[in-house]
Amino acid sequence: MIEKKVSDSFTTQVQVLMPEHINGRDRMFGGKIMEWIDVVAAVVARRHSGCDVTTACVDTLEFKAPAYVNSTLIIEGRMTWVGNTSMEVRVDAFTESLAGVRKQITKAYLVLVAIDENGAPVIVPRLALTTDEEKLEYEHALIRADMRATRRKL
Repeated sequence: MIEKKVSDSFTTQVQVLMPEHINGRDRMFGGKIMEWIDVVAAVVARRHSGCDVTTACVDTLEFKAPAYVNSTLIIEGRMTWVGNTSMEVRVDAFTESLAGVRKQITKAYLVLVAIDENGAPVIVPRLALTTDEEKLEYEHALIRADMRATRRKL
């Protein structure tokens, strides 16, 4: 079975927040960051699987801090776990000051499924873990996968 490293599918997106991204409270609109998170997660999953993907679940989305007009936003996605056809992706978003200092504003875990041209699930490559941080993230992902399985039974 083919294996891919976390670094093989790591993805970064950069945005500058414009007035159209802001809500009525002068902060970034949560739906816009959710859209960008989903796109980054899809790119990570496509790079890992080599297939089209569909989002199956937004497992966790934490809003940690606000962002405002003219903020530089850095969105990073990385593979954390793979099953047979499904993949968990962590996506973190940060604001970045003009001096290059980053502040985390969101953290999310999404599950995506690799699909073929007919929309049927496709087996994905295994995940090669190369760092202690990746191994710890994978261990936590196993716990989240068990919790998702329990929720599906309810």
